[in-house]
Amino acid sequence: MKKPNRADSSGSVDLRPEYRFDYSKARPNPYAARLKGKAVAVVLDAEVATAFPTSESVNTALRAVMVQRRSKRGRTVASRRSRKAREHTIPAHTKKRRH
Repeated sequence: MKKPNRADSSGSVDLRPEYRFDYSKARPNPYAARLKGKAVAVVLDAEVATAFPTSESVNTALRAVMVQRRSKRGRTVASRRSRKAREHTIPAHTKKRRH
């Protein structure tokens, strides 16, 4: 791969229209096994990033939302189940016993 001229790299901050990589020189990331399944990269909007400057603050807020959604989901499912159970069950005092 050709080295860029010093004049090109010093004053230019624009991206080139095309890059050519020599994939024959590529090698696997030795740290990839450590990160597998542990980290996820997410791009935040600028205003969200200013409100949540650290990963800990983002995780805390998202966990609070998860707990809230679980409790809402649990209540709606439970109320549906209880309503269905009431519709399909016969009260004990109306059941006839067989002898």
